[in-house]
Amino acid sequence: MAKKTNTKLKETENVNLQIAEQPKKKTALKVADNPIKNCKPYNDIDLNNWKDYSHILTNSLWLFPSRDKSGKHSNEYHGNYIPQLAQQFFERFTKKKDIILDLFLGSGTSAIEALNMDRRCIGVELKPELADHVAEKFSQKELVTDVNIISADSTSEEAKQKVQDRLAIMGEEKAQFLVLHPPYDDIIKFSNRKEDLSNCATTEEFYDMFEKVAKNGYDLLEDGRYAALIIGDKYAKGEYKLLSFGCNQRMEKLGFKLKAVIVKDIQGNERAKGKNANLWRYRALYGGFYNFGHEYIFIYEKPKTKKLKNAKKNAKMVA
Repeated sequence: MAKKTNTKLKETENVNLQIAEQPKKKTALKVADNPIKNCKPYNDIDLNNWKDYSHILTNSLWLFPSRDKSGKHSNEYHGNYIPQLAQQFFERFTKKKDIILDLFLGSGTSAIEALNMDRRCIGVELKPELADHVAEKFSQKELVTDVNIISADSTSEEAKQKVQDRLAIMGEEKAQFLVLHPPYDDIIKFSNRKEDLSNCATTEEFYDMFEKVAKNGYDLLEDGRYAALIIGDKYAKGEYKLLSFGCNQRMEKLGFKLKAVIVKDIQGNERAKGKNANLWRYRALYGGFYNFGHEYIFIYEKPKTKKLKNAKKNAKMVA
């Protein structure tokens, strides 16, 4: 009996040894077909692949050799900002289907580029005839679903209410990005209307009217989202007037948080000085000043309200 028991023990030991000697199989690692994107709440940029976005400018000096005139863009209206700025703003600070609010729509740069980039736009333009002209650049379907053009005074409560009504139709309470490109005080007269910022009697009045527009923009912008102010300076009676920094003071007074100041080259983008370049150079030498070769872009964030922050904090504590 002892021999049989020993034999069984040896067989059991051999089996256990064979089992121990077998290498363990490695668990197959499955890579997700669609890895989770690492995006900020306000854009579609995947930070996991940040090197793929070399076309997005991140320095504070922007140089564009010429204006983009492709598609519906044109330089027919003096004073409109170049489409490349909209391209930079919208990709950096908005997501697809977000709504861009432009309270100085002009010839429609914001609206055109919003559609090109699968965004939506609400634009306010003071002059009815210009608003009608811009509307002709879009199909009836686009004017219903993606672009809303309002003819109104952007300083007014009426304009604010009209924007709110359009937002509701488009399924949003607030806009996700704000564009402000006002007249540069009285350098160019855009109309004879008293509501036109280019007709202000003084620069202080210009600031006051600009602040009213910016206040409407602040109220209509979603918390935690961004705004861009495009503005230049001027000479008046032989003195340099810092319109840009004056407007910035009003923006910060309203509660906007300044995130960046960008200097943009405007040489080659002006229509007025082409054939008169030598005359402007003579005037500069004679008057002791320098011809403008730049304008400013201020980038702002509308801070989240304390109420919203506290609500999120409480939600985390409950979870």
